[in-house]
Amino acid sequence: MIRYICLSLLGLLLMYTGNIAAEVIDNKHIVCGNDCPDLQKGNNNDKKNHFSPEAFQKELEAFIVREASLTPNEAEKFFPLYREMGKKQREIFNKIRHINRTRPSDSNEYKKCVTERDKLDIELKKIQQTYHNKFFTVLSAKKVFEVLRAEDLFHRQMLNKRNNTPRTKKGR
Repeated sequence: MIRYICLSLLGLLLMYTGNIAAEVIDNKHIVCGNDCPDLQKGNNNDKKNHFSPEAFQKELEAFIVREASLTPNEAEKFFPLYREMGKKQREIFNKIRHINRTRPSDSNEYKKCVTERDKLDIELKKIQQTYHNKFFTVLSAKKVFEVLRAEDLFHRQMLNKRNNTPRTKKGR
């Protein structure tokens, strides 16, 4: 469970920091960076690794549909909820990113940052729990489980591929 949370959080953070571009190939493997022309905007060097959130979302959803064997009807009902959950999670991730960028000057400020980060982590988990219950209204429990597994696999492959891709000066 913790591994799933960490991979999901990392995947969403990476996806919205603009450091990853990826494409799903043969239903299971992900290609990132320069090997992923479908997710890049433009062909000149300065846009070579440009991240497209829309393309990322499209590839993630296609991967989930394939891995969880969602029917078109199930996907039509499921993905609006899934996107809604992602929007709420991104709001929390932005708050976490703001905290991570602060430079506390004393122990009390550090403690305040850690406490706030803990509250935000709990809020993220509550959002997940709420939306998982909503997912049960449109998908079977087995399909929800398979969706979560597919999302985990997609993000894990993205992270593995990113770790094996040479980074540019702009990369983190």
